[in-house]
Amino acid sequence: MQAEPVSIPLPPRETIEADVARALAEDVGGGDLTAALVSATREAEAAVTLREEAVVCGGPWLEEVFRQVDRRVGIRWACAEGDRAGAGSVLCRLRGPARALLTGERTALNFLQLLSGTASAVRGYVDAVAGTGVQVLDTRKTIPGLRAAQKYAVRCAGGVNHRHGLYDAYLIKENHISACGGITPAVELARLRAAGAPVIVEVESLEQLEAAIAAGADTVLLDNFDLEQVRTAVAQAAGRAALEASGSVELEGVRRLAATGIDRISVGAVTKHVRAVDLSMGLTLEPRGAALEAARRGGYGEPPC
Repeated sequence: MQAEPVSIPLPPRETIEADVARALAEDVGGGDLTAALVSATREAEAAVTLREEAVVCGGPWLEEVFRQVDRRVGIRWACAEGDRAGAGSVLCRLRGPARALLTGERTALNFLQLLSGTASAVRGYVDAVAGTGVQVLDTRKTIPGLRAAQKYAVRCAGGVNHRHGLYDAYLIKENHISACGGITPAVELARLRAAGAPVIVEVESLEQLEAAIAAGADTVLLDNFDLEQVRTAVAQAAGRAALEASGSVELEGVRRLAATGIDRISVGAVTKHVRAVDLSMGLTLEPRGAALEAARRGGYGEPPC
């Protein structure tokens, strides 16, 4: 694990709250039938443990789950967001009403395993291009409704966010170019409509690259260029615009791509093909005490478990 935790900007508080509220409504619905078998007075402790090496991410969502389920749950973390932890590591310990721990378990782990999986995938690419100066970017190929969460996971792993949506940057592609009558009029119109917004132009040839640079694009996205084409594009651009490589970028070849002199590499797979990290939450219940005795005597006020 890292010795010093790194401060990563979180999505807005209301975004995390809404993510968790939707997830709990989906899972808990009108109430947790099985957790109701456990006495409302029963306390428990729990530990969340990794079963494989991973980059840890998603703690704010886990905390929000238990805040919404029952504010009496206390959480103590053993690692920070963005830390790399090994198999068998205890990520956090929780203590509070057993019912709350049981009810929130699956939703909390779902967030933690998804975002840790995203962060772990990104860290693989970031490590692969280390020392080249190349930025690893995400895309808009995210899980619907969880874009802010996944883009946060990208930042936790050392990646860089591309535009967050259709509203904060131009990405002029083939269909836009065709509809506007060419690269130059498309870029000119973008500058007139929203002068401060970044203008990115996706190109499919060296001729289009030159046109995009001449039109004043901030970044030119090289769509599915092979290594030799990327090298030629870097030499041709000669620093006149930032260059981004995109399209079918795989971990095995990303270092060679970075060595071409490209500025940025965007990888949709890190959020689109994410594999959830394997982790678990083990629960230790405190002694049953008087609740079981009351049940044995025929009392039905509290469940015996």
